[in-house]
Amino acid sequence: MSMPFYVPPEQIMKDRADFARKGIARGRSVVVLGYDKGIAFVAENPSSALHKVSEIYDRIAFAAVGRYNEFESLRVAGIRYADVRGYSYDRMDVTARALANTYAQTLGAIFVQESKPFEIEIVVAEVGQRPEDDQIFRLTYDGSVADEQGYVAMGGASEQAEEHLSASWRPGLSLAEALRVAVDVLGSTTPNSDGGERRELTADQLEVAVLDRERPRRSFRRIRGTLLERLLNTSDPTSEAPSSDERHPGHPEMLTGEDDPLAGPV
Repeated sequence: MSMPFYVPPEQIMKDRADFARKGIARGRSVVVLGYDKGIAFVAENPSSALHKVSEIYDRIAFAAVGRYNEFESLRVAGIRYADVRGYSYDRMDVTARALANTYAQTLGAIFVQESKPFEIEIVVAEVGQRPEDDQIFRLTYDGSVADEQGYVAMGGASEQAEEHLSASWRPGLSLAEALRVAVDVLGSTTPNSDGGERRELTADQLEVAVLDRERPRRSFRRIRGTLLERLLNTSDPTSEAPSSDERHPGHPEMLTGEDDPLAGPV
């Protein structure tokens, strides 16, 4: 009679954590950072259809790195959670903190109970009425939650990216300054390496969105096209997004809201 094969629980947890970290490290980074009028999300993502950054509710947004199908399922679940809670109680009862706690429970259960953990990291951010009221929560594959202050980088060489951010970011940056800091950080980091040449990232290689505290109710907006190019251009005086959502006749899609039908009530 053969003896049953035994693996210590701590070894199982370690193997799952190593597996998840390796999967996340292969992805391109996402940077989330505060600026004077809100919170900016900048991802290296040349795809115009598969988003790493999305709206969840009125003043809440979601960013993720890792396996798309895994974090997309969490994004959709978060939108449904927010819609049901806002409809059943009050819109003010939908908060990033509550959503982060819900995600933490889901990720923790998957990490412990399933044969394969999710290979993802996510950020849930909520813009407040004042910069000091902004909230940025980072969640890892095992359900751990961190309350970040000012900025966070995920995926790829995230430790290297956060070192760059700590040296470059400061409170009160304009949107243009914040985006340039984020792009500089993304261009200076390369997944799975300790160095390498700095890359020049162009507007069409980036996915950029903001939570703008000055906009009524729905504060999420995507920034792309000509406006993004102008904000990234150091010789252009443009430093903020326009207050109106109207599209310029000669520059379609300069500034748009979330176009996902699951993105919450209009």
